[in-house]
Amino acid sequence: MAKRKAKKPASRAAGKGAAQKKSPARKAAAKSSARKKIESRGRAAAPVKQARRKQRIAISHQREEDFKADGLRAYAQYRDLGIAAATGGLAQAHVIRLIGPCNPEEVSKLHFHDVDFQMVYVLKGWVKTYMEGQGETMMQQGSAWTQPPRIRHMILDYSDDVELLEVILPAEFKTVELTT
Repeated sequence: MAKRKAKKPASRAAGKGAAQKKSPARKAAAKSSARKKIESRGRAAAPVKQARRKQRIAISHQREEDFKADGLRAYAQYRDLGIAAATGGLAQAHVIRLIGPCNPEEVSKLHFHDVDFQMVYVLKGWVKTYMEGQGETMMQQGSAWTQPPRIRHMILDYSDDVELLEVILPAEFKTVELTT
């Protein structure tokens, strides 16, 4: 059997580094810095999951007496669908009837809502809107749209029979009217 020769390192420095054992102080320093790197990369604080609000069933049947003129706009009647109470304020939904004929001097005021989500669906009639970045849009029965949080918008015109379904999160929010 032939003896194998031990391989010599390619350079003296490489051989010395590979063969040399780390001193306890160097081991501790290397271990310490390695641990810090792992901790800073891999141990980010986990997002805190909020407890869901207790919800209950909400049932609402259409009744004329449920339309009230006690909402955000004087030219509208609102039918609360009971969503705010059922979700503990998580969301709000209502049917809005805009009272005709449209008076642009009263209606066409640029504003925004401080909300997390807003969606509108045209149940009946039509409404002409302006939304920043979108411009003027004619919405008719079956049209739906979302309005991103704090988007500047206004109603320009509407039919005498318009009814809208609006869903907003959260139920309580601030509306800011802007001067042009």
